[in-house]
Amino acid sequence: MLKFKFLLWAFAQLLKKAAKKNLACAEYIANKDIVFQIQTASGSGRNYTVKGGKIKSSAGLTKEPTFTLTFKDAAAGMSILTAKDKNAFMAGIQSKDLVIGGNFAEVMWFQGLTKYLKPNKK
Repeated sequence: MLKFKFLLWAFAQLLKKAAKKNLACAEYIANKDIVFQIQTASGSGRNYTVKGGKIKSSAGLTKEPTFTLTFKDAAAGMSILTAKDKNAFMAGIQSKDLVIGGNFAEVMWFQGLTKYLKPNKK
């Protein structure tokens, strides 16, 4: 569980760095106002707020997120979130190791945000 919590914290740091250092990412989030969370089925997780061109994050869950990514357990979350296979999310949904709740259009927006976390190829 500790590794999963650390991964969620590190994810927040990567998002914040991308928003500050990558102009395309800054533009992508500029007019967004959204709260989402990544959690386990048992209720352990982290919430993320994108507002005013900034990304904030805090431990724990929020009452009314726009969407949630809920993993069966911390091990499933680690496996899916760190997978090299780009189809890991879909496989997780099919196996019920990952359940997506809330506004699906915003989940698609989030998928677009994650592309800014990849290192720049030179």
